[in-house]
Amino acid sequence: MDQIVDFNPEDFDVTVQPGVTRKGLNHFLKDHGLWFPVDPGADASLCGMTATSASGTNAVRYGTMRENVLNTEIVLADGRIFCTAGNGRRSKKSSAGFNSTNLFVGSEGSLGFITKTTLKIYGIPETMVSAVCAFPTVKAAVDVCVQVLQSNIPIARIELMDEVAMEMCNNHNKLDYEVAPTLFLEFHGTEESVKSQAKFAAEIADYNGGSQFRWAYETEERNRLWEARHGIYWTVLQSNPGCRAIVTDVCVPITCLPDLIAQTKSDIQQSGIIGPCLGHVGDGNFHTFLVFNPNKPEEFKKAENLASRMAKRALDLNGTCTGEHGIGIGKMAYLEKEMGPLGIEIMKSIKRTLDPHWLMNPGKIFSSA
Repeated sequence: MDQIVDFNPEDFDVTVQPGVTRKGLNHFLKDHGLWFPVDPGADASLCGMTATSASGTNAVRYGTMRENVLNTEIVLADGRIFCTAGNGRRSKKSSAGFNSTNLFVGSEGSLGFITKTTLKIYGIPETMVSAVCAFPTVKAAVDVCVQVLQSNIPIARIELMDEVAMEMCNNHNKLDYEVAPTLFLEFHGTEESVKSQAKFAAEIADYNGGSQFRWAYETEERNRLWEARHGIYWTVLQSNPGCRAIVTDVCVPITCLPDLIAQTKSDIQQSGIIGPCLGHVGDGNFHTFLVFNPNKPEEFKKAENLASRMAKRALDLNGTCTGEHGIGIGKMAYLEKEMGPLGIEIMKSIKRTLDPHWLMNPGKIFSSA
């Protein structure tokens, strides 16, 4: 179950089985001048990424898995095989009936096993350039993000790391970035368009008190920069030997993000535990890594309470309790607050119809039928 079963380069789509990973697919596509850009950081199974509606640093430009899945093949609880857009169909859009594909994308394995997924693929950009820029405050960094998007600059990535994350990142990766709230940016396109995008973004950053851009032009430089960003979880743990971390995320309308991050950072500081903040600010999504000593139950409880308050704040700001990590078992209590009792009952009725014996990934999303 690790094959690329259908490849249509001229139509920009590909169909893969569960054992094909993101890196494996991109290795195959590279020789054809193509790539699959959704990048959650890990080299994950593409069918697993479909099941969790994975996202990542490129989502601001290319979307999440939800926008990039054209069809899925599902094995239902009773053994029947169902293709969510029709057997073999791979059109870029359809208004034929319900959107069954989106029902299964992000269902966390609770409705069926995904045995094939058909994905959009893209041409590799002619030019890719990355940059790093430090700011006096988180608000200034997020303001830049909002203004870049409002200016219709087709930014490919725009990521925030706070000063706590930057200090750990510098120490662990032997880097020398300024210890301050920092944006990691990337621009894709033709050489001329990238120059124009980068110039305009740099002007916006300067207006908001940002430092001079530090550029990464070569592939090796860019990879090192983004590996430091993607590796922050391990950086946090290795910076705090013997500790573990609760990793949580929320997503809010982007204009609400500065207040949410400021309130969360203040809450973390008052708690006395370590909690770097970072996020995909281009779509209002941010994460915290709440560090605790597993031998100190009181620290774990503090981390749990911090994660709970963060989710509640996001809901109060008309956001979601999880932008990309999913519900699983950890956020079931917030799903009802987010969706309301009727929303939960509608989802449970779908679950009961497709999986009446509650066999598929039981105990996730909902506690019971």
